[in-house]
Amino acid sequence: MSAQTKPAVTGDMIIAQLVDEYPELVPVLIELGMNCVGCPAAQEENLRDAIEGHMMDPDEVLAKLNAKLAEG
Repeated sequence: MSAQTKPAVTGDMIIAQLVDEYPELVPVLIELGMNCVGCPAAQEENLRDAIEGHMMDPDEVLAKLNAKLAEG
């Protein structure tokens, strides 16, 4: 499946799911200071909760992730 056909990243995705399905986005998360990609909580925590836990705006982070995904 190419990057263009992947569905958009949403806040309700579990972090581990994001890492598995969109490994190309891991560097973006790390760049934003979200090192939770390797955290045990990543197996259960959704992306929106993790973003809010890092005191960031979920809409802005999701927009960055989806922009990167659109780049291919």
